[in-house]
Amino acid sequence: MKQLVINIPDFVNLDEKEVAMTLASKLYEEGKLSLGQAAELVGISKRAFAEMLGKYNVSLFNYPPSDLSRDVKNA
Repeated sequence: MKQLVINIPDFVNLDEKEVAMTLASKLYEEGKLSLGQAAELVGISKRAFAEMLGKYNVSLFNYPPSDLSRDVKNA
């Protein structure tokens, strides 16, 4: 696993868990991590991660519009 060190200014009020959640939710949103991988990155359960996604404006249903259109046509 890669390790990344980020220096965050003192005036930015974020703890390690919030930074990890922000990163994990963005990587999940972009499809670079699965729900389980993102939850593991943060150190929480998949259920807890899924419940917190809304706070970061990320949908649990990471489904491209093109796939949705195809599924509707095939229904």
